[in-house]
Amino acid sequence: MAIDKINLTGGVRSNLLSLQRTTNLIEIVQTRLSTGLKVNTAIDDASAFFTSRALSNRADDLSNLKENIDLAVSALQTAITGIESITELVEQAKGLANNAKATGDTSERSSLALQFDQLLGQIDDLANDSSFNGTNLIRATPDNLEVDFNEDGSSDITIIGLDSTTGAAGINVSASGNNFLNTTDINASITQLNSALSSLRTNAATIGSNNTILQSRLNFTQELSNTLEEGAAKLTLADLNEESANLLALQTRQQLGLNSLSLAAQSERAILNLFS
Repeated sequence: MAIDKINLTGGVRSNLLSLQRTTNLIEIVQTRLSTGLKVNTAIDDASAFFTSRALSNRADDLSNLKENIDLAVSALQTAITGIESITELVEQAKGLANNAKATGDTSERSSLALQFDQLLGQIDDLANDSSFNGTNLIRATPDNLEVDFNEDGSSDITIIGLDSTTGAAGINVSASGNNFLNTTDINASITQLNSALSSLRTNAATIGSNNTILQSRLNFTQELSNTLEEGAAKLTLADLNEESANLLALQTRQQLGLNSLSLAAQSERAILNLFS
């Protein structure tokens, strides 16, 4: 059986609708205060929601790129550290060769030649150990390092590895000739060592220049990511001070609405009293 519709007076209905709207607004403000966002879903503001989402997504992509750039910087710094250590060993080897040249004692020359060859072995070991995260830019047959700077890979850099071992493709330093018994052999080694030092300085400068580029891109990527996040936040974050004030005002309005609704219903209660 159909239930008869209950008719309300115009005053009661008007106050009831106003109270319902105020209650809905209170729920919205309470949601903003609890989440800290003025735009929680596309229903709140479709344009702001999707624009903020796009900015946040790009910021996430850049954060991933930043991690890769950061790893590349570490690989370059490892290579630079390796070259600096190799340079020290080459200078030590040059000192041994000069000492051998300064003495005429064949036994001492042979001992210095042995130390010289051991240092060359250490140079190769050091170069081969200068790896970071599986990348070695200074070993024999060195790795190349490709680093992307943007999301689609249209901006990048390829860093070519530089062989810094004693081999002919590297700094090209041979073992001691004839145990340094002849001054000619010692002079040949000193000439190779001077050339090796020049090559190492060039390698260090080249890798250092690439490291500067990566550091600049790393800082730029970090700042851009932060800017995107700030832009996304501006579109969606709520002003908690403003929302708190709004909640207080709405609660006051709600209380006034309840009072007004009570007054509007007094006429119905007066009629009811006639039957009591």
